[in-house]
Parts: sequence; C-alpha cells; structure tokens
Amino acid sequence: MRSLAVLVACIAISSPATAGASLLSAKGQVFAIVAGELFVGEAEGHLDGAGTLAIHSQKTPTLTCTGKFTSSAEHGGKGQMQCSNGSSATFRFKRLTLRSGHGTGTLSRGTMNFTYGLSAEEAQRYLKPPKNKQLKRDGSRLELLPA
Repeated sequence: MRSLAVLVACIAISSPATAGASLLSAKGQVFAIVAGELFVGEAEGHLDGAGTLAIHSQKTPTLTCTGKFTSSAEHGGKGQMQCSNGSSATFRFKRLTLRSGHGTGTLSRGTMNFTYGLSAEEAQRYLKPPKNKQLKRDGSRLELLPA
C-alpha cells in the first residue's frame, strides 16, 4: 500500500501542473450578445461548480470582459462580470449538459444573452440578436450583421 502511495506521489510531482487542472476542470467556447454587440471567448468550469470567463468584442477586440460564476445541476448558475469599458453585469444561466448551457444578464449599459460549450450552429438557437441585426454563421464563427 505504501509503495502505491509513493508511486502516485512521484507521478503527481513529475506531471505538469496543467494536467491535474484539466482533470478537474473543463473549458468551453462562449458566444454572447452584450449590449447589442457580439462577444466571443472562453469559460472554464471546475468540478466544484465555480468558474471563470473571459470574452472580447468581435468588432472591437480591445473591449474585454472577465467574470466569475457558480453553478449546480439543481439551481443552474449565476455570476458577475466586469468589462474594460467600465460596464458590469450580473447573469444567470441554465445547464443543457454538464459542459454547456445558455443564459441572460443585465449590464449597466444594456442586456446580454449567451451560450457556453456550444458550437456556432448550436449557439444560434439560443442567442437573440437586437432587432436591427441578425446572426450569420461562417464555419465555426458567428457574425452579427445588419438585418
């Protein structure tokens, strides 16, 4: 039994730190319509239900937002986000699977709706563009264009 513990410890020490993190977390693509603009990025969720997100405007890549969230199968998820232009948001989301879902939020400068862990094609079903715009898919990308 002791030799097994030593073997496990040696493997853990010799493995890269990211290998352990990937076993306890998952990353997924995020598509979001934030205050009438399309944002893209990534969310990372951990086994305990906590996670982070980082997105940027597709039109103005220097406009970024980062946030934190918590999630559970029973209650869905909720979180907060801060953007580089001074906007802040609170959001809620519903899981579709352990690694994907969709949600809505309220910003100091508008509203948002988003998906995570879905392909561009799947995300189109849940995203609601502003009245004067439409979502178009270009391969694995989405674009928000005038209607």
